[in-house]
This record gives sequence, structure tokens and C-alpha cells, in this order.
Amino acid sequence: MIQSNLNEWLIHYKTEHTHQGKQCNKKTPIEAWFDGKAIAIWKEKVIARI
Repeated sequence: MIQSNLNEWLIHYKTEHTHQGKQCNKKTPIEAWFDGKAIAIWKEKVIARI
């Protein structure tokens, strides 16, 4: 029971609840994570061309 409640809360917290922190900037943590991954991949491609 407790674990299922925690799992539901974590899903909500990571996918629906927006954050005000420096890295999240009014995004959900999962959106910030995916944006960060996209930026990292872009940087790798740009640096590889130089």
C-alpha cells in the first residue's frame, strides 16, 4: 500500500509537477532531463565538427 502510494506520487512529481529551480525553469523534472539530454547531444555533435 505504501509503496503504491509512493510510486503514484513520484510519477506525479516527476511528470506533472513543475519546478522553479535553476535547471527546471518551470518545467517538470522529466522535461528538464530530456531537454538537458538534447542539449548534451547537440553539443557533442557541434564539438565533433570543429
